[in-house]
Amino acid sequence: MGFWQPVTTLKDFVTQNPPVVTFFICVLSLALSFIGFSLYGQTHTLPNPDIAQDWNHILSSLSQFQLCVSNVSSDDLVSPSTSPLTEHGTAGMTSLSSTMKPLPVTQLHLKVPVVVTCSSSQSLKDLGLHSTLVASQLGFKGNATVNVTLHLYSTSQPDRNDTYTCLTISAPTHILPSTLLPPECPVNEKMISTVQVESVESYKKSPTNSRTCYSLQWKHDPTLTVMLTKDEQSVAGRHLVEVGVCLLGICLMLCLSAILTHSSSHRYNGNDLQREPLIDS
Repeated sequence: MGFWQPVTTLKDFVTQNPPVVTFFICVLSLALSFIGFSLYGQTHTLPNPDIAQDWNHILSSLSQFQLCVSNVSSDDLVSPSTSPLTEHGTAGMTSLSSTMKPLPVTQLHLKVPVVVTCSSSQSLKDLGLHSTLVASQLGFKGNATVNVTLHLYSTSQPDRNDTYTCLTISAPTHILPSTLLPPECPVNEKMISTVQVESVESYKKSPTNSRTCYSLQWKHDPTLTVMLTKDEQSVAGRHLVEVGVCLLGICLMLCLSAILTHSSSHRYNGNDLQREPLIDS
């Protein structure tokens, strides 16, 4: 008379069916991951994945460039490519632009967590850097022109030697993110000189000694990131738990199926052995 031994039966099934075991481990790992993410979301505030573009992304994209004063080669410059137009093409563009309405433009003056460093020993106090970029370079959609000016102001307190950076950005209204904005830059009546600079990708070759370049260092500001609300996190956590429980149910059914199928096979083989004659007649 045989006894049902689920642990032994399961061990035998594992050693004899590696593909099924691999599938079981994958499903179990996925279920535990979903439940773990749900528990993590209950104790932490999570960013909203539906917001693909915020001001941290814009400042991060801007910090990937160097701003160089002197002229550089066309290989180093990051500017929209232009090709000579024929007379017919120029006339067509003129007639098209006359029928199109200009897009509304928004100009913002914001205090941003960006630190500017110079390749030379030039003082950075009360300095302005102006450059023109393409929207796609800052993570926006399209090839609209974006005017960017960085103003480096020194503090008005005589006992401090700090500077802060103000960003003046002018771009079509529809491409600017409508998320949390950095604080407005304080009004400063200082007249500072603005230098026209060219945007150079930071991974390009190092500037020569004849070029004065400014590097941008950006610090992530968590206050500019759009986070999920408590209700949204609760709904997302509940859905993750539901999916995790369903996957655990699949794992349980696989285990029961393996035990019952393998034990039935063992009983069938045992009965066949008992029916065989020990001595040939």
